[in-house]
Amino acid sequence: QVLLVESGGGLVQAGGSLRLSCTASGSIFRINAMGWYRQAPGNQRELVARITFGGAITYADSVKGRFTISRTKSTVYLQMNSLKFEDTAVYSCWGGNLINRDYWGQGTQVTVSS
Repeated sequence: QVLLVESGGGLVQAGGSLRLSCTASGSIFRINAMGWYRQAPGNQRELVARITFGGAITYADSVKGRFTISRTKSTVYLQMNSLKFEDTAVYSCWGGNLINRDYWGQGTQVTVSS
């Protein structure tokens, strides 16, 4: 099993910044990528950003230029700048092998006030 523990999140005004962190532990050899998904009320869960252990990065179009994902060893970070009201969601850390293994953190609320 892979355990993902998140930190960060909270309430911020529009235009502000937040940083999310997620540390993986356990059978880390089972994953080769980590990232962040989010789900707003009434919406489906969507990919925010993902980074492979080889360094390949994917961003959702809606966050390009504002969010930055990075990784050191087993911790992945999401630096969120220029936050918008529509970024409000529960953000969940993800770890997987891009084929058939998915592990999830417990989720952290990000609320952007307009």
